Amino acid sequence: MTYIDVFNGDADGILALLQLRLAEPRDSRLVTGVKRDIQLLDKLDFDGEEVITVLDISMEKNQQGLKRALAAGAEVSYFDHHRPGEVPVDPRLTATIDMNPEVCTALLVDKHLGGLHHLWAITAAYGDNLIAVADRLSEEAGLSKQQAQQLKEFGTLINYNGYGASVSDLHYEPAELFKALLPFSDPFDAIAQADSPYHRLKDAYSEDMANAQAIGLSYKSEWLEVCTLPNQPWSRRVSGVLGNELANQQPEKAHAVFTELGDGSMLVSLRAPLVNKTGADEICSSFATGGGRKGAAGINSLPEEEIPRFIQTVEAKYK
Repeated sequence: MTYIDVFNGDADGILALLQLRLAEPRDSRLVTGVKRDIQLLDKLDFDGEEVITVLDISMEKNQQGLKRALAAGAEVSYFDHHRPGEVPVDPRLTATIDMNPEVCTALLVDKHLGGLHHLWAITAAYGDNLIAVADRLSEEAGLSKQQAQQLKEFGTLINYNGYGASVSDLHYEPAELFKALLPFSDPFDAIAQADSPYHRLKDAYSEDMANAQAIGLSYKSEWLEVCTLPNQPWSRRVSGVLGNELANQQPEKAHAVFTELGDGSMLVSLRAPLVNKTGADEICSSFATGGGRKGAAGINSLPEEEIPRFIQTVEAKYK
């Protein structure tokens, strides 16, 4: 029997798996990558001896790999909150899919485990920018405002680490970050330990965000704000968390962060208005390398000539 854990490299994917492996320890092969590396199942080969857990990557974007795994005889457990496309009917597949914009994968796992590692789920919700949801869960858990703020910061830091064009842009390779967090059953224990990932990421985040905040908006209208960042590793690292921060500051508008790729095209992070968390997935999926979920989505490479159409599409959606 071969165990394989396939997960997104952002806070939601890492902390969804962390909850599962704290509750159900397993010596497994870890398959992950940067946040935008989502077609992970399609890269694998199967012989039918696999038990596969898939977390926080779109089933729609992994149809071929999933069908090959099931056809080979592998058992698959799938937790996700993105567009699923066709969900195969197969006794070897257990799919927990919920596209509600107020849900993330770590919260689905939290429910599956009966809240066994609830504080990590709250941390993931903060990292996925489900601030109101995470605030409510923190209050229900009896956390102080200071404790909730610590989980919000930690979730943001883990999410920040997942952004980049390649693993070389990141401070931690996502599988290594998962392993570094695995000794901690409680996020507050990780915060309290001086050599935990929390402290390294906190220092790096402060430096990168200072660079980003020195750059103004490149486009602004009644419905959309765009920030364009240079072709630098720090730009790729902050593209997602900067989009979240801008969205929180102006919740009635859509926000896009463009990051120059050096070939005339742009890496795009799109956030739907927080007051109307729908449509981001549809907008980005209408471009060749795009995808995501209702409230937040992205495009891996938007050609320069397609930028006007992108802006027009976003504004038409939220006008």
